[in-house]
Amino acid sequence: MQNILNDIILSNKKCTANGKVASYIPELKNANIDDLGICVIDKDNNIYCAGDYKKKFTIQSISKPIILAMALMDNEWHHVFSKVGMEPSGDPFNSIMKLETNDTKKPCNPMINAGAIVTTALIKGKNLQEKEERMLSFFRKLAKNNSLEINKSIYESEKLTGDRNRAMGYLLKNDGFIEGDVEETLDLYFKQCSIEVDVVDLARIGLLFSNYGIDIETGERVISENISRMVKTFMVTCGMYDASGEFALRVGIPAKSGVGGGIMASVPRKMGIGVFGPALDEKGNSIGGLNILEDLSNKLELNIF
Repeated sequence: MQNILNDIILSNKKCTANGKVASYIPELKNANIDDLGICVIDKDNNIYCAGDYKKKFTIQSISKPIILAMALMDNEWHHVFSKVGMEPSGDPFNSIMKLETNDTKKPCNPMINAGAIVTTALIKGKNLQEKEERMLSFFRKLAKNNSLEINKSIYESEKLTGDRNRAMGYLLKNDGFIEGDVEETLDLYFKQCSIEVDVVDLARIGLLFSNYGIDIETGERVISENISRMVKTFMVTCGMYDASGEFALRVGIPAKSGVGGGIMASVPRKMGIGVFGPALDEKGNSIGGLNILEDLSNKLELNIF
């Protein structure tokens, strides 16, 4: 496995030159476009890393399946899906159009920004501080890393430039999909996206989902099997923005990407994978990360279909 990862990183290094780092959040422009790293943790808890695997980055949209799991743990599933849909959108992750044009005005799914803002609003807590503490504690538990923190400079940058997300929030509030204070929901959303991780953290979380919510080390059930299954299904159908269909054909692994350059993948009953490469394609996915996962899927026959 180690030799495979080393070779895959080496062979895909050159493709990072074809992408661009995210710039709509000013702090993300500071990323090194040449970085590329991977971590694989298998069902026997063997850990394999290669490339720039020690680099820290913010989780961004990879937080969405985790927050969805938390929302489903805090609420009945039919209540969650009365607020957000279950279908791919076919639009960019930050599109606002269908909040006005579809029949229900409900966000299409929890993996686009509008849907994720709704699921964030469903997190329980008597105030923003309690919700933030519960959220961060949940992320730490899934990653088995108590040192996870919110990157304050990224958070402040997101909050300062988050006008499009703010517009979505108020539309959703107006149409009854968000209860409570919109600014509080948006603040929590910006904070969840700004949690700093590395590829080992992502692989740990992916491994938990791959094992249907059971910690392989302790045997503890952290997430129910049903919720874990639902989350992975959304990762397959909607996890790679509007390139999810192509990714399913080429790679065939439940995965979720983020504009920080990370991708979390979960191969059922086999492994969790974390990838980092901040050079993004036009749809907001890591160019190097996509190629790495395709190569790995082909070499190890990981395609679930």
